[in-house]
Amino acid sequence: MAEQVSFSTQSFRLDGKVALITGGASGLGSYYTKAMLKSGAKVFIVSYDQKGWTETQTFATEHEGEVGFLQLDITEDDAPAKIVAAVVAKFGQIDILVNNAGIQIRNEWKNFKDADWRRVINLNLNAVYYLSHAVAQTMAQQGGGKIINIGSMQSFRAGKFIFPYTASKHGVVGLTRAYADALAPQNIQVNAIAPGYIDTPMTKALQNDQSRNQEILAHIPAGHWADPSELMGTVVFLASAASNYVTGVTVPVDGGYLLR
Repeated sequence: MAEQVSFSTQSFRLDGKVALITGGASGLGSYYTKAMLKSGAKVFIVSYDQKGWTETQTFATEHEGEVGFLQLDITEDDAPAKIVAAVVAKFGQIDILVNNAGIQIRNEWKNFKDADWRRVINLNLNAVYYLSHAVAQTMAQQGGGKIINIGSMQSFRAGKFIFPYTASKHGVVGLTRAYADALAPQNIQVNAIAPGYIDTPMTKALQNDQSRNQEILAHIPAGHWADPSELMGTVVFLASAASNYVTGVTVPVDGGYLLR
């Protein structure tokens, strides 16, 4: 029988932990970064460009946190090795990986380009696989870790104009489950978050489309688009010791969207 462990709210803290977050300086990724920093973790961000770096550094300084940066295309063949080496050189360890970076391209089926299919699959799925594989080796040597993948409502639903995105996000759920099973003996928990409809600059056009906005809201029992901050508690939970017996699950943070 497992050893009895008394509960403490300190189990939600991330003090002394190092979190690697792809695309962690902009969009929803910046909220994952802020959540980690506010919970005590050091954060290393890998992104394609330097968008949001200055603001992220300022936030880290204001909250007495530490952050590192690497500008890199994570779909490059040697990217995982470069990333792991950079994080270990900066902070000495990797305890948490958040596979956040992603892209969506829309088009009608008959006009969809092969190049766009490859671009989305390479970033949203292949990069998740290869980076998880590389980071898991470091985590296994350290005695454990947390991998958090980012899915979508399209992990569960169809998307008739976003074929590669839908395929990749379905794939992320499958990959999450497979890695959770494979890495459990190494004390590595692998889970995913599936954000629902989030109020961000990227979704403003959709929100401003009165017909589509009403259709979406009618599908959300909570009755409103989520503020990005409403994802922060979930990512901290999955990154912390509080979730040590949770693995292989995809958590929808969707206000109940999938219920209808």
